[in-house]
Amino acid sequence: MTSAKLVGFIWQVANLLRGPYRPPQYKDVMLPMTVLRRLDCVLEPTKQKVLAKNKEMKSRGIKNPDLVLRRITKLRFYNTSRFTFAKLKGDPNGIAANLRNYIKGFSPHARDIIEHFEFDRHIAKLDENNLLYKVVSAFAEMDMHPNSLPNFQMGHIFEDLVRRFNEASNEEAGDHFTPREVIRLMVDLLFAPDGGTLTTKSIIRTLYDPACGTGGMLSVADEHLRELNPDATLKVFGQDYNNQSYAICGSDMMIKGQDIKSIAFGDSFTKDSFSGAKFDYMLANPPFGVEWKPQRSAVEREHNEEGFGGRFGAGLPRISDGSLLFLQHMISKMKPPKDGGTRLAIVFNGSPLFTGGAGAGESEIRKWIIEHDRLEAIVALPDQLFYNTGIHTYLWIVTNRKERRRRGMVQLINAAGFFEKMGKSLGNKRNRIGEAQREEIVKLHGKFARGKHVRLFRNEEFGYRRITVERPLQLNFAADEVRLARLRESAAFCKLAESKKRQDSKAAAAEIAAGKKLQRAILAALRGLKTKSAVKNRERFSGMLKEAFEKNGVKVSAALRNAILAALAERDASADVCKDAQGKPQPDPELRDYENVPLGERINAYMKREVLPHAPDAWVDEFKTKIGYEINFNRYFYRYAPPRPLAEIEADIKNIEKEIAGMLAEVAR
Repeated sequence: MTSAKLVGFIWQVANLLRGPYRPPQYKDVMLPMTVLRRLDCVLEPTKQKVLAKNKEMKSRGIKNPDLVLRRITKLRFYNTSRFTFAKLKGDPNGIAANLRNYIKGFSPHARDIIEHFEFDRHIAKLDENNLLYKVVSAFAEMDMHPNSLPNFQMGHIFEDLVRRFNEASNEEAGDHFTPREVIRLMVDLLFAPDGGTLTTKSIIRTLYDPACGTGGMLSVADEHLRELNPDATLKVFGQDYNNQSYAICGSDMMIKGQDIKSIAFGDSFTKDSFSGAKFDYMLANPPFGVEWKPQRSAVEREHNEEGFGGRFGAGLPRISDGSLLFLQHMISKMKPPKDGGTRLAIVFNGSPLFTGGAGAGESEIRKWIIEHDRLEAIVALPDQLFYNTGIHTYLWIVTNRKERRRRGMVQLINAAGFFEKMGKSLGNKRNRIGEAQREEIVKLHGKFARGKHVRLFRNEEFGYRRITVERPLQLNFAADEVRLARLRESAAFCKLAESKKRQDSKAAAAEIAAGKKLQRAILAALRGLKTKSAVKNRERFSGMLKEAFEKNGVKVSAALRNAILAALAERDASADVCKDAQGKPQPDPELRDYENVPLGERINAYMKREVLPHAPDAWVDEFKTKIGYEINFNRYFYRYAPPRPLAEIEADIKNIEKEIAGMLAEVAR
């Protein structure tokens, strides 16, 4: 049976499920059944030897036969159940119990992967609807033996089934399934500089995906390396916390002969299953804009306690988007340059490019990556490319072993227009990157030359200093009725007539009475301040205030005195500048402003050109200066489009007016 016929036959069997299952649910049955039948066929030649050896070892009291039985199968798994699909077919009445027995017979790691399909509940449902025997019998007729279907070809069939089932349930497809053409572009960009090395005889390389989903990235990378060099070996590693995705990925890798221990279940942030491991290559398409609140305590503890000794030393992004946590996690698994270094590719939405100002977590992470010369390139991808979102996405290439010509530089590629329309939309996916477009993007990356779609920047060109521009505080003062009314409403003045003691106590009543008395005394003293006009010097008015209080025997605290001054003040550009205790101008918080100065420009020169012509009295508070990094992709590729001539616009308006007039005339008839 050819691959196409086998896939078609599996889809025919899936139609048996109609009724108890809806089409988007078919995969819950068909994928685990495909895995079980393939494993059954793979193990068939050594099945009897395994059963005999297992029986012998049990009789000898040997409790762990794992190593011996794997030597017999020459695989990383085995099955000790007496059942095969042929024997399951021979007992219609015991099909449910026998199938469960068969699944329990798999070796521990293989059984763990299969159990994450949560297939046991479907066994019961299928049996109740008299479908289980029909499905098992149909799969028993399918030839999935390695002699007919080598591991790699079977892997293609399994990937095709995963893709089709995901496309049949568009509402879920994008969560765990990245379009194959996007993965291929990522892999091409990742492997492109290493073409000579990767064609070396018997070369072995490692690749890791911390959010592996159904394993598409691992599969495509393995396939591409085999195309480059059939003699090469790519050992893949992945982790995911979605049960079905983990089971699909683990099964696919198991079918292809990968080490099943290299696919781990769990959250990469809270349970790093590959702690301390380093890899040659890494790929990831983490969820866009997903909050990391469930992992917050673990991540913050590692950040605070381990710093750069852990994974998140550079900073923590806002809780609403954990994308940059994935990137830091991956960078922590880079091999040192002396050991060959690492290249990684990761897909982001636009947020990690610019979210967060200087000093914020996202900016600090970008700063750390760029200043350590890790960012090689960013590729802007077309919109409507993914199944679950139509937004624009960006592919980051990060490495600690840049080519000499790329050192200290970042390449930006605008490939937003490099796509072809699909004949049929799949969810939000209406565009695809064709082979010609992919080759052009890879060519632009490799050429590393400025052009219509490419910009080259020095690392520091993405950095800026966020300066705090201050202007002096200028106030006038008066004790008129308007300002006295403002004083009476101020919090500090009102609290004088309040008590923290029990409200019905004599002490509270006495405290409130004393406070009200002080309020009246303050107002009386202030009304005695007679000035023809507002006083435009704070030091002078402060002296007048002190003299008035002393004359009237009023004692106030420093905090209350400042509150009184604030209530009686108004901003006045013609007033004298207020000064602090050191005689320096005091800044006005309401006039405070912030400017972003490129790292390559002197702050004094920037101030002279951009600020001082408009505010000659402004200065920079150097203690508040922060360094930030952002990548404003759209600005770098912006092209001015002049507005249409007025004559054309006027002609269009007149034509529209005529159409409206015509429609109104039709209605009036």
